[in-house]
Amino acid sequence: MSLLKVSGLKVAYGGIQAVRGIDFHVDEGELICLIGANGAGKSSTLKGLMGLVKPHGDVQFAGERLHKLPTHAIAARGMALVPEGRGIFGRLTVAENLDMGAYLRNDREGIRADLARVYHLFPRLIERCKQLAGTLSGGEQQMLAIARALMGRPRLLLLDEPSMGLAPLMVQKIYETIGMIAAEGVTILLVEQNANLALQVSHRAYVMESGEITLSGASDELAKDSQVRAAYLGD
Repeated sequence: MSLLKVSGLKVAYGGIQAVRGIDFHVDEGELICLIGANGAGKSSTLKGLMGLVKPHGDVQFAGERLHKLPTHAIAARGMALVPEGRGIFGRLTVAENLDMGAYLRNDREGIRADLARVYHLFPRLIERCKQLAGTLSGGEQQMLAIARALMGRPRLLLLDEPSMGLAPLMVQKIYETIGMIAAEGVTILLVEQNANLALQVSHRAYVMESGEITLSGASDELAKDSQVRAAYLGD
C-alpha cells in the first residue's frame, strides 16, 4: 500500500523549473532513495512535499491530498524532514532541540518513551543533552537532527543528504542508525548524492537528472546498471 503517491510534481523558483513533473510512490515500510548529481532536483522534491516551496501536481499522503496544506499541517499528519544542513537550533541545548521535535504532541508518556528511544539510537546525545547544539560536531548535529525528527513520531521520514560533510566513520555510523530506524518500521525517503551508500541501504531507487526521473527500480538492480555505475558509482 502506498503511503506517499506523487503525480506530476513540479517545483519552481521564479522562472527556474527545479522539478519537472515527476511521478513516484513510497509504500508503507519501504526505504526509498532519490539519487542524482548536485542540482538534479532532489532537495527541491522534498521541500515541495513538505510545502516549504509551493508545489504543483498531486501529492497524496496516507490517502489525503496535501497540495493546499501548510507545512505545519503536513508535519502534524506524520511527515518529518531532516533538511540538508541539519537545521538544528544552535542556541538551544540538545534536550531543548528534542523537546521542539515533539511540539505537536501532548502524550507525555509517549514522548518520554520516544526520548528514551532516540537516546538509545544515539547514545552520544545523552552525554551532550545539556550542551548547546551549536557547539556539537557535524556528526553529532546530524544525529540530533534525525533524533529531533523522530520525536514527532513520523509515519514518513524525509532525509536530505545525511552524509554531507561528515567524516567516513561518522557516515558509517549515521547509515547504520538509518538502517535501524527502517528496521523499526519507519518509512523513509532518502535523498543522497552518495549513490553507493543510498543503493546499499534502500529497497528501491529513483534516479533524477535535471528535474526529471530518468531511471527507477530495485536498488540492487540499479547498482548493477551500467549507466548508473558510470554516472554515479565511479565506474
